[in-house]
Amino acid sequence: MRPFVFINAAVTADGKMDTYQRQGSSISSPADLQRVMQLRAEADAVMVGGRTLINEDPKLTVKPEALRLVRKANNLPENPMKVGITSRDLPNPAGDFISAGPARRVIFTTRRAAPSQIELLVQNGAEIFVQDANRVNLTKALDVLYSLGVQHLMVEGGGTLIFELLSQKLVDEIHLYLAPKIFGGKTAPTLADGSGLLETDALTLKLLDFQALDDTGGLLIRYQCNWQ
Repeated sequence: MRPFVFINAAVTADGKMDTYQRQGSSISSPADLQRVMQLRAEADAVMVGGRTLINEDPKLTVKPEALRLVRKANNLPENPMKVGITSRDLPNPAGDFISAGPARRVIFTTRRAAPSQIELLVQNGAEIFVQDANRVNLTKALDVLYSLGVQHLMVEGGGTLIFELLSQKLVDEIHLYLAPKIFGGKTAPTLADGSGLLETDALTLKLLDFQALDDTGGLLIRYQCNWQ
């Protein structure tokens, strides 16, 4: 068994999730940011990949107090579980991913990670699952998350993690905010990076709905992953 997995991402009209500088560019509109907070508040856990975890050190918390109060009223933690996927490099024990909260922090890594760094994170309250492999097995990670009570998992990036989840057919839905911006740049990250697929192996999606989200020209598109 695994959780229901949905990807939530904001991309530019040319499909970029960031500029070539990879410094965490602002893409979402105010209305979209409110939507993201609502999705986080409804999720059991929020997952990010290694580059996002290390370079952006995201808080992954529910910012509006009203949404945190709703979670508490439903006997849930103020914030969903934070989940990091990283095959080697580990986050700063004093960084936002670990310290911002309160929230349960879970990291999946491999034998390539330094034991001393793992120990520091454990001392700071993180739960570390070390796989005896060179890369994190995502199917096994999802199985563990389900055993920890995660039924609804939100994935926020980056492009490599998203590609791996999609290519392994571990995703149920994609929620995509399409911003009226152009970043360009052949090295700028896209929604799905990784090794890529041949045209004959392309993954097909089923359109569930779309709407104009705000008066800035942004569109919200929701796809179902159609693996049949």
